[in-house]
Amino acid sequence: MNSIEWWLIISIAFAGSLGHCIGMCGGFIVAYSSTKIDSTMSKGAQLIRHSAYNLGRVSSYVILGMIFGAIGSLISMSMEMHGALFIFAGIIMIITALGMFGLSSLIHALERGFSSNSLFKTLFSRLIKSKTIGSFFALGVMNGFFPCGFVFFFAAKAAASASIIDGGLIMAAFGLATVPTLLALGQSVSFFKEIAFRQTMNRIAALAILIYGVYSIYYGLAYFFDLPL
Repeated sequence: MNSIEWWLIISIAFAGSLGHCIGMCGGFIVAYSSTKIDSTMSKGAQLIRHSAYNLGRVSSYVILGMIFGAIGSLISMSMEMHGALFIFAGIIMIITALGMFGLSSLIHALERGFSSNSLFKTLFSRLIKSKTIGSFFALGVMNGFFPCGFVFFFAAKAAASASIIDGGLIMAAFGLATVPTLLALGQSVSFFKEIAFRQTMNRIAALAILIYGVYSIYYGLAYFFDLPL
């Protein structure tokens, strides 16, 4: 990928973190902040715990990126399959964007199904009661594997890269770009309660993902037809 694509990925991730991620991960952060973090802790001690959570979350994303990149490399052994992979990734991106616009319930159904899973509930209950730094990291790891439309977009992009390394880097860039917002959320939630602001940033990210999805489908079709690129 060229530098423009990297900046586009980071920009989408950051914009989405101000809208979508606050809604999705905000519940985790508010839950552990009110249960696991003592108000008497110093700011430095609190920052260490929030950082451990985010490190765990980004670690999960990197693993997912490498897995999807590996799957993509196995699928795209021919030019036609490479094109089909881009088309499939584009479709996932469009479905993700429609979900973020509130026009599709498919991804929301997956999210609800995972959160109601008994194993997830049991693990979350154990981690939320522990106050060790390791439990913050583990909670972040669990959060990273939580089904999320925004993650699906970047996972699709990782798969389309057809590379274990690029797949991991794409998901790492996504995760790191969301850290500043979620760190700030952990320290102070007042600014991010502005619903109108969050909705605006969410729509900007969704529009970018929609355009990216259409472009990916077009790029994939170019493998089958003589289309200008």
